[in-house]
Amino acid sequence: MELSKTYQPQKIENKIYNFWLKTGFFNPDKLPRRHKKPFTIIMPPPNANAPLHMGHAVFITLEDLMIRYQRMKGRKTLWLPGADHAGFETQVVFDKKLEKEGRDRFQIPPQQLYQEILEFTLKNKKIMENQLKKMGASCDWSRKKFTLDPKIIKVVYQTFEKLKKDGLIYQGQRIINWCPKHQTALSDIETKYKTCTDPLYYMKYGPIEVATVRLETQFGDTAIAVNPNDPRYQKYIGQELVVDTLLGKKKLKVIADKVVDPEFGTGAVKVTPAHDPVDFEIWQRHRQEIPGPIQVIDKLGRLNEQAGPYQGLKIKEAREKIAQDMIEKGLLDPNKTNHQYQHNVAVCYKCGSLIEPMILDNQWFIKMTTPPKSGGLSLRDLAMKAINEKKIVFIPPRFKKIFCHWMKDLRDWNISRQIVWGIPIPNDPAGQVFDTWFSSGQWPFATLLASGSSKSKSKKQKAKLLWTTKDFESSYPTDVMETGWDILFFCIARMIMLGLYMTGQVPFKYVYLHGLVRDKERQKMSKSKGNVIDPLGVATLYGTDAVRMALVIGNTPGNDVIIFEEKIRGYRNFANKIWNASRFVLMNLKDYQDTKIMLSAKDKKYLAQLKKIVKEVTKLMDNFRFYAAAEKIYHYFWHTFCDKIIEEQKERLNQPKERKKAQKLLLTILLTNLKLLHPFMPFITEEIYQKLPLRKKKKSIMIENWPQ
Repeated sequence: MELSKTYQPQKIENKIYNFWLKTGFFNPDKLPRRHKKPFTIIMPPPNANAPLHMGHAVFITLEDLMIRYQRMKGRKTLWLPGADHAGFETQVVFDKKLEKEGRDRFQIPPQQLYQEILEFTLKNKKIMENQLKKMGASCDWSRKKFTLDPKIIKVVYQTFEKLKKDGLIYQGQRIINWCPKHQTALSDIETKYKTCTDPLYYMKYGPIEVATVRLETQFGDTAIAVNPNDPRYQKYIGQELVVDTLLGKKKLKVIADKVVDPEFGTGAVKVTPAHDPVDFEIWQRHRQEIPGPIQVIDKLGRLNEQAGPYQGLKIKEAREKIAQDMIEKGLLDPNKTNHQYQHNVAVCYKCGSLIEPMILDNQWFIKMTTPPKSGGLSLRDLAMKAINEKKIVFIPPRFKKIFCHWMKDLRDWNISRQIVWGIPIPNDPAGQVFDTWFSSGQWPFATLLASGSSKSKSKKQKAKLLWTTKDFESSYPTDVMETGWDILFFCIARMIMLGLYMTGQVPFKYVYLHGLVRDKERQKMSKSKGNVIDPLGVATLYGTDAVRMALVIGNTPGNDVIIFEEKIRGYRNFANKIWNASRFVLMNLKDYQDTKIMLSAKDKKYLAQLKKIVKEVTKLMDNFRFYAAAEKIYHYFWHTFCDKIIEEQKERLNQPKERKKAQKLLLTILLTNLKLLHPFMPFITEEIYQKLPLRKKKKSIMIENWPQ
């Protein structure tokens, strides 16, 4: 019954986790009968391409504490774990590995490359699962899923076919975001913007001067555009000008379009539909008047045969050479060039390479704002309706406004990628794969439809799904989707739209968003800065419970999580405090008999105070204010229980008439605190709980009743 003199988490954590696995209580089907009402969290699948980092530790801690809390409240809890093949992101990671080995993925046969990435991913997936266990994750491992599982792919294909049948999938020639380094298309949200300083040139097209940064795309110009209300160019609108260029004479029509800003440059712009999304839209509006797109930059980011003598040059090199040649021919006034022009440029979100807008054939798109042929709302409007009707609640609430603002400007989604690693698009002759967010966007319902054997459809699902399962019927919609706010648009928005489209129900009732992990100087953690903290490393050093507490306290929803080693060390000290206090209580319970004992008035006052704390903590937990709940328990345990109550009981424990009362009081308060602390610090609370002399002890503190 005694605890060792010092708390050594390294010696107990693996033992405790294996004990939990043996109880089977991670599986909702093996919980005691009182656990009836389901509570489900589908783990947003971590990328199976690298070990877990501190950002992962945040979501593991938050989701696990929600599950442990609801389990103790009698809910039939399911936390379904998984891993994401992570398509493009994994291929980027694997590319770096190949570079270190002196290999080039473009020289490796596609089937061999796929197999190598698969082996790499499965190896990392296994490491990641062990790390999740190290963090105390009480997920149901019997239901774990991988985005490349055959049953998951079956669901993804069903969704694709339904979208096609509804006229929401099309294959078209549209301008896309192209990463020349990785040789693949990217969706709009996979591009970032950075501010660059480049020369803004003023080039002459006959009587009209146009301002542009991109001299190199002039070989694909098909028109000159001006604002219809700009008096400077009224006489030219509708005219076809014959102008001098580096490659000789060229005909360009002057068109009027309201998108042109009269205040930018000269108020006239060149139109290059093949290499600018705004110009592409201008062409679509004026396609009866002007020629179609002319591609002048290839997939490697070099000028093609349309550029004549400049063919083969990279963009920057070509721009400088073209500028010099234009000056010599009098087509560009060097005195007007603004060499300090600042503008936002799209870059790849993984490698930082400049994005080249270009038109690719046979790209697959999903219509986001078009109603399906079968009737009903568009994907965007389905999501907006659910949000406005409060069927999904954002925590913190400010993200609702951010979400809705982003949804208003939603464009069709390019779901095809020119990489080998991913789920193949059915019957695609180009061998393209789906954008990884297309499969991840189906995760909440796909995982449940892939769990267990299929069963007959219920009436409410008859019109939507080809099959259903017991897990889907009992656990969908799920309760909470917890993740970082940075993937709100990458993943959460897709989950909401595709979930509503495929099932007719929201995929989850709450979206809980945590912030980015930063160091104590509020700097983002990165290897280059040398401020990265390995969660498993500090967990080994200070104990997993200390890391978890450090990740919860001070972690308000939607705001950055500040973590540093001294903070973790502080909660290691708290774990020691819990251990030493519990050891003191247990040492004084050797002769304890769990019988009815009349407590003193002061004892009852302490218990009433504790009951108030329980009520406050419960309210905080129910309102997702976990940081405040943890802090309240921390302060009560340390400053009230340890500093005051235990100190007062030391004298009573030596008085025969008072000893039993003191024992009862100490045991009652300790047990209640262990229950309150369990969702946050599961390992130490389980170890101590197993030593308590309780008459009606549960098999594990995991299934103890939450205090009332």
